[in-house]
Amino acid sequence: MLFQLFWVVFLVVSLLPMWRQQRIHRQRLSNIHRIEKLRGSRVITLIHRQEAFSLLGLPFNRFIDIEDSEAVLRAIRYTPPHMPIDIILHTPGGLVLAAEQIARAIKKHPGKVTAFVPHYAMSGGTLIALGADEINMDDNAVLGPVDPQLGNYPAASILKVVEQKPIKDIDDQTLILADMARKALIQVEEMVHRIIDDRMPPEAAREVAKALTQGRWTHDYPLTCDQLREFGLSIQCGLPREIYTLMELYPQPTQRRPSVQYVPLPYDKKTGESQSEARL
Repeated sequence: MLFQLFWVVFLVVSLLPMWRQQRIHRQRLSNIHRIEKLRGSRVITLIHRQEAFSLLGLPFNRFIDIEDSEAVLRAIRYTPPHMPIDIILHTPGGLVLAAEQIARAIKKHPGKVTAFVPHYAMSGGTLIALGADEINMDDNAVLGPVDPQLGNYPAASILKVVEQKPIKDIDDQTLILADMARKALIQVEEMVHRIIDDRMPPEAAREVAKALTQGRWTHDYPLTCDQLREFGLSIQCGLPREIYTLMELYPQPTQRRPSVQYVPLPYDKKTGESQSEARL
């Protein structure tokens, strides 16, 4: 009897994470349908969080890959030509090829494409956002540079080494990396320029492409709404509340001791009381 009880408890504990994930998945779809009805658009999410999957609840880090580009391109093909598309981005970036495919696809879509960035869309995520007709960001959200990286090193920094050292003091591997870095910088700059060339005057588009790709900042440098507006990009600060509600359904794995805690209720601006207290 005790042995059977052990197996019942084991099965319940093992299947509970799967059941929770399925419930969250259904809630996400419900919220996506709600946003689509509200805006009359096709909603596509590209959200990478460290979520707990599998029976053991092991976390997996996510980034933009070929599977993502295949899924997004499929969703765009299923969308009528003149239906607007809203793409919600929350990603650290990923493969250049995958990000470029998505950016090109949303740029070619005849209907209006709006990119929503609730927190951050770095590197390849920024490239995708640039392909949209309009970028809507939270007031504190950021985009980032799209300068190419070769392994663990920025391409622009590899070229600096070659420029500052005599060639006789540079090993063959570094010279090969420098050649690859030079090509990567040219390719990515041209790619960004082609994506934004019809969004702004030609000279401004070229300047933005250079700024984002040539190593002016570190790869994780945050570009805010105000900075992006100075570039001449179409940026709107502020997001519909429905976007935040959807993002709440993409939680990080539960930790034993949370690093951030607060009372999860909105407060009345005048009284400082929570809305639930104000109604009592």
